[in-house]
Amino acid sequence: MALPGRTGRRPASALAPTAHDAELRTVARQVSRRRFLTVTAAAAALAFSSNLPARGAFAAPRLRAARITEDPFTLGVASGDPLPDSVLIWTRLAPAPFTPDGGLGQQQVEVAWEVALDESFALVVRTGTALAHPEYAHSVRVDVRGLDPATTYHYRFRTGAWISPAGRTRTAPPAGHDVTRLRLAAVACQAYHDGYYTAHRHLAREDVDVVFHLGDYLYEYAVNSTGGARNYTDRVLPSVLNRETTTLADYRMRYALYKSDPDLRAAHAAHPFVVTWDDHETENNYAAEHDENGSDPALFLARRAAAYRAYWENQPLRAGQLPDGPDARLYRRLHWGTLAQFDVLDTRQYRSDQAYDDNPHVPGPESDDPARTLTGNAQEQWLLDGWASSTALWNVMPQQVCFSQRRLDLNAEAKLSMDAWDGYRASRGRLVAGAKQAGVDNWLVLTGDVHVAYAFDVKDDFDDPASATVGTELTCTSVASGRDGAERPANWDTYMRANPHLRFYDGRRGYLRVELNRENARADFRTVSAVTTPGAAVSTAASFVTEAGAPGLTPV
Repeated sequence: MALPGRTGRRPASALAPTAHDAELRTVARQVSRRRFLTVTAAAAALAFSSNLPARGAFAAPRLRAARITEDPFTLGVASGDPLPDSVLIWTRLAPAPFTPDGGLGQQQVEVAWEVALDESFALVVRTGTALAHPEYAHSVRVDVRGLDPATTYHYRFRTGAWISPAGRTRTAPPAGHDVTRLRLAAVACQAYHDGYYTAHRHLAREDVDVVFHLGDYLYEYAVNSTGGARNYTDRVLPSVLNRETTTLADYRMRYALYKSDPDLRAAHAAHPFVVTWDDHETENNYAAEHDENGSDPALFLARRAAAYRAYWENQPLRAGQLPDGPDARLYRRLHWGTLAQFDVLDTRQYRSDQAYDDNPHVPGPESDDPARTLTGNAQEQWLLDGWASSTALWNVMPQQVCFSQRRLDLNAEAKLSMDAWDGYRASRGRLVAGAKQAGVDNWLVLTGDVHVAYAFDVKDDFDDPASATVGTELTCTSVASGRDGAERPANWDTYMRANPHLRFYDGRRGYLRVELNRENARADFRTVSAVTTPGAAVSTAASFVTEAGAPGLTPV
């Protein structure tokens, strides 16, 4: 989501050259050759130029862990993508997190890990070792297999004399098991410079099985020495953070800044996460190969390669999501017995460029071109095929941008957002038709991006309030982006009147909590009063229920 004053696209001629341009152009030449001429040698050159190793090329010397004199576990631990028999556990070694190499140079480090049934680690069930490679920013990920389904585990890492914080995670229920309940949370949009992660502090204490992060895990914008709206008086952030991220080193250090926050680390340590990106993990409102500035696509793809690589290094993702240059397969499917199927989308990497220069606009031939896509053809077909074969009671679609129509004014022909599904109405129409054809009775869309909480009835025809309700969309507000916000933003009355299928709108910070069972889904919109000062309490702003087999939201 563009911040105020950053709507639309800027012409490339309006941009002054930066200190990173030479580096990026060197890489861009290799990206361009790789993508458009598919030359094998160019792929290796891309890996080298952007500090991305060729697969299997790990010749770095080994560092004796006993020589690490500062805590290497400054960025905490995390787990993700739980399966019935396995879960991915993660950490990243960084004794000096705000330096390009994290303080460990170009040496490998051996890391031991263990998984136990209890938090005191008396009942250890799995152990092993892994290498933290400098090519992967000394990140460590272990796909721990052979676990029991529907079981809570505790995990930690060790290197030399240092032991990581302990994390808690959970495996999914057995495939085909008739699970009776699932509690999940959804979060998005955590601009560090806009405030404290109070929402994460409260989320860490929630009784949920899994957390979905729906994008904008970090922002590319500069963070000043006082942390922006955090207005630090007890620390000074390094000047290397006070610039926009464009290179691999920039993105790595920006993740280090975000993961230095104790509340974010606590949320990761408490729950397994399922993550997907939106735009700011790379650059505001980008679309496939197009950035918001109209840059040379080859130049932008070099930046995208760096951003995608840093994202993978810093998230609990399996090897299947490892980027290949500027490309990564992030969309994927998870199950929670027969209760829920999760189709996690990527709505940035494959989309058509935004219509009408990405400015709010009434629908027209450009935005309604049936060839336009938000997901790309392959992902769209994957989603439709997944619905056709689903045996789950709830089909949940975690994704990034507003799916439901959102009229921005009260005019007969209202303007719509060209960055959301409103700018890709043919693409949305194909999904609505596909859900109906597949007999998806309980369709739940989870959304981030907009820095507010919404609850929508998904309509068969959004322009006809009397048309059938075919699903439910729940939009979590931001963790910090937008600063404190307000319960009723200035456009609250306009939006509620212009969109009769919009059942709830709140502009404060927080997160979404959802409980799924065999009878219904209950959504609780959890909000905090402020993020520009730490320590705010959390409360439930509103709750809704949608009954299984009867789409439509009812306030509780």
